[in-house]
Amino acid sequence: MAFTNPSREEIKRILEETTTIAVVGLSDKPDRTSYMVSEAMKAKGYRIIPVNPNASEILGEKSYASLKDIPFPVDAVNVFRRSEHTPPVAEEAAEIGAKTLWLQLGIHNDEVAAIAERAGMQLIMDRCIKVEDSILLPHGKSGS
Repeated sequence: MAFTNPSREEIKRILEETTTIAVVGLSDKPDRTSYMVSEAMKAKGYRIIPVNPNASEILGEKSYASLKDIPFPVDAVNVFRRSEHTPPVAEEAAEIGAKTLWLQLGIHNDEVAAIAERAGMQLIMDRCIKVEDSILLPHGKSGS
């Protein structure tokens, strides 16, 4: 059966319940999409946890080499990696107990859908978290 993203209402609920987002592939370069999206999400009130083994700190938060290195729970894992590199990220997201796995715009992987389903994780693919948040929670999390 083909994967279908949750409804807009369900995505809104997911965003409302999310406070901490680990971002896999978050660049420390301000001109990169991952940085701009994460910076905007941080400004909206989300705690952004960088997952980048080549940086010590991004957006004022300690950067971790992998999801398993984060010493506290995260609600969602937002992924900025090419589609073929996402299954191991999905496995790790499942291992740390993330509630939601979000593959950014242009990223889709059927194997990830199966991993998320087995783990009971909500999955959103091929959507930009910043765009969805701007549409569904235009006044921020508290103004919805």
